[in-house]
Amino acid sequence: MSDATDPWLIVGLGNPGPEYAANRHNVGFMVADLLAERIGGKFKRAPKAQAQVLEGRMGPPGPLSRRVVVAKPMSYMNLSGGPVTALRDFYKVPLGHVVAVHDELDVDYGSLRLKLGGGDNGHNGLKSMTKSMGPDYHRVRFGIGRPPGRMQVADFVLKDFSSTERKELGFLVDRAADSVECLLAEGLERAQSAYNS
Repeated sequence: MSDATDPWLIVGLGNPGPEYAANRHNVGFMVADLLAERIGGKFKRAPKAQAQVLEGRMGPPGPLSRRVVVAKPMSYMNLSGGPVTALRDFYKVPLGHVVAVHDELDVDYGSLRLKLGGGDNGHNGLKSMTKSMGPDYHRVRFGIGRPPGRMQVADFVLKDFSSTERKELGFLVDRAADSVECLLAEGLERAQSAYNS
């Protein structure tokens, strides 16, 4: 059971290293970076976990303000579950207060879908998290669409966004960060009705 004073753990999924920084698979890191900027702090090495973290508060002052830990696992995507579980244990975060922000192939580019629980849909980061702690955490699914033609999924997600996509990317990352803030302050249903597209 969680209550309003329990912290939230917002996990941007991605791969560490400059060669991956602008990949579609790293959009979770992009959203985490923007949330960190909004909170007004810098990431630091996590205690007892292979991750970078920023602790702070999100939302308006008063009863809607939430204690948050924004995290970027520094393992590779397919090993995200270990660092996320270590962070959950260290910060004593209930599973229902974990939010994974990740790229989603089955959602059109530019669309968002928020949900609680469910399958991993072949996403290795989610697969690893679910294996480590079960499926009942929140997901902010950032649509990247399907690969064109016969391009392999692995090649597609590890490529940078196209020049056309990049024109809108800043706005879309901003919207995804807004959706996380709405989820924490107003709950899943409100966030879904405002941001699911």
